Amino acid sequence: MFNFLCKTLLLRYGNHTVRAASSTCKFKHFQTSLLVKYLSTTSIPHSITVSHLMNSSGLSPESAFAASKYVQHSGSQKNPDLVISFFRSHGFSEAQISKVIRGCPKVLWAKPEETLLPKFEFLYSRGFSGPEIGCIFSVCPSLLHRSLENHIIPNFNYLDDLFKSAEAAVAFIKRSPILLVHHVKTCMAPNINALRDNGVPESNIQLFLRYWPRVFGTNSDTFRNTVEVVKEMGINPLCAHFVNAVYVKGYGNAKWDSKVSVYKRWGWSEEEVLAAFVKYPMFMTASENKIMAVMDFLVNKMHLESSAIAKRPDVIVLSLEKTFVPRAAVIQFLMSNGLIKKQNANLFTVFKYTEKNFLQRFVNCYDEAPQLLKLYQEKLELSKTKQK
Repeated sequence: MFNFLCKTLLLRYGNHTVRAASSTCKFKHFQTSLLVKYLSTTSIPHSITVSHLMNSSGLSPESAFAASKYVQHSGSQKNPDLVISFFRSHGFSEAQISKVIRGCPKVLWAKPEETLLPKFEFLYSRGFSGPEIGCIFSVCPSLLHRSLENHIIPNFNYLDDLFKSAEAAVAFIKRSPILLVHHVKTCMAPNINALRDNGVPESNIQLFLRYWPRVFGTNSDTFRNTVEVVKEMGINPLCAHFVNAVYVKGYGNAKWDSKVSVYKRWGWSEEEVLAAFVKYPMFMTASENKIMAVMDFLVNKMHLESSAIAKRPDVIVLSLEKTFVPRAAVIQFLMSNGLIKKQNANLFTVFKYTEKNFLQRFVNCYDEAPQLLKLYQEKLELSKTKQK
């Protein structure tokens, strides 16, 4: 519609205008300025102009034009201004206001005190701040039209009962506010029951909900099928890794085959990949580029056997820059100076130590500690520079 109207205006104003806007960039700028000028001086329903919406809420010309079509009952620009001021007074950023209006332009003609304020007051009562409420509504603007009594409050009541904690329910919503748009009991309960029916401990279900809430919005048949697939792979539902495996297979399955192919390039068999997955499912969340980089470093630079890495898949997810490179530099220094022997340094264990334990065992206990610490920190700083 935006481009059609601009083309129509161009025909009306003549070909000399087109020649003046010879480049694509200039033409786009001309489209915007021409449309705003035209709509600002032409009778538009209820006098809500595109230029006013652009100036008051930061909308693009296209979004402002789309929003202007929802004028129904106002004879002036007063109501949209009230709504925008309401959002600002509750801590919404300009970007959040823009997202809300783009996603739900009808909200500009809401009555703030009657339809918006009760929802805000409820969320405040649950512990959300203004900017956090702005995040919720900018992520899912349609929630502004959901009933407080029949939708929003029942959703929170269900989550309170599910988590046995109001604070945990709030944390859940902060991680995945989009689920509030749905009736959470209807979309989540079948998937939660699929885990319970297979004996997954409640504590593991809670962890699943905490870290990957959006998975519970998955189609229930798909979710239940994923649970069965993971069981058939040999992972015990009582094991903490079971829910991790359901997450990986349910949300990362599209790239499963291509990642298996990457591991095969390093000599792994299908059986080794499956055994590694059963042992530590999260290793399959690494990107193909990450897998290649880590395997190249461990095999070609640290001279570890690829088959040995298959037995320690948990190291795949560690950071190359923050863990492997700086720690390997320290270990290589110690070996080259005869301070430790290779057989006494289990690199898989070294890479899994906490930083505190690593420094205690391989840096601070040596006379060369200042030099070792400098080397370690230099490698860390180098990794930060590369990331920038």
